[in-house]
Amino acid sequence: MAVNDITDGYALPCGRGLENLWARLQAGDWLVNQDEHERNCPHCQAAGGSLRMLNEATRQLADEPVAPRPALTDRIMSAVRAEARRGEMVPLPTRGGPIGVSEQAIAVVLRFAADGVPGVRARRCTVRTRSVDKQGSGVIDVELSLALRYGVGPAEQILAEVRARVAAAAAVVVGIRVDRCDLRLEDLYP
Repeated sequence: MAVNDITDGYALPCGRGLENLWARLQAGDWLVNQDEHERNCPHCQAAGGSLRMLNEATRQLADEPVAPRPALTDRIMSAVRAEARRGEMVPLPTRGGPIGVSEQAIAVVLRFAADGVPGVRARRCTVRTRSVDKQGSGVIDVELSLALRYGVGPAEQILAEVRARVAAAAAVVVGIRVDRCDLRLEDLYP
């Protein structure tokens, strides 16, 4: 069976189409019905040999039983639980109408703001909706656990800067107001 035409795809240096060779190899036709060119062409022989190895490796992988890692179910369930714990929605007024932002998403923004203070590592951040102001925007209370680098400076000044950055991030980035910001210093690190 002579095949000289090349369809779309990759052409071997001899001019034969690789996809045609692959289709014939998978059908079992190429090994049995090679024409004179294919029997003597180093390009066709090399491509055919490589494709046969690829086909065999693919077949072996497909036949192998696949067992999920033991921790996979735990990781999936952790993600599901995290979604379920996203917290209450805090209202935000927008031009298109009110929207809600989860307390968990706000906590991430505030934790990032606290981490921006030199010598501070934010740990846990809990956000609770306190009320809704006259504009329809949520007012929140924040509890934030921190670790400070030893010797970074007076704790009072650092904690005041953390409070200021948390309030600014809540107002500027999210569009809400912090009514109360409780900071808990849990650790010192070198």
